[in-house]
Amino acid sequence: MATFWATALGYTEPPPPEGWATWEDWLGDHGVPQDERDDGAYLSDPSGVGPRLSFLAVPEPKTAKNRVHLDIQVGGGRSTSWELRWPRVEQEVRRLVEAGARVLQECELDGWPDHVVMTDPEGNEFCVL
Repeated sequence: MATFWATALGYTEPPPPEGWATWEDWLGDHGVPQDERDDGAYLSDPSGVGPRLSFLAVPEPKTAKNRVHLDIQVGGGRSTSWELRWPRVEQEVRRLVEAGARVLQECELDGWPDHVVMTDPEGNEFCVL
């Protein structure tokens, strides 16, 4: 999942803390058991502006609609003309489908395409607008 969201958001895995060559070295030096070292992933905005993200594995499968819904806003907002906004949305949808997302629905507002409901590779819903 972290790989998909890194692609979707333009994030990267942060470098290991100063003094360690790899995250594996850091985990070992901090006593994290070997069988727990693949339980999560961490991403950061390479520009240093956006928040860091943590992805933690859980044993349960998804059973209902996700409790958090993300919108990836690439179009410029509804104050941007549809002719400029919609091609940006379509381009992002294509890029995310190539990364493993799936389109659920294209939604309209006042008879015009407005946003696209998608799922990430594990079925969590988000929108591109």
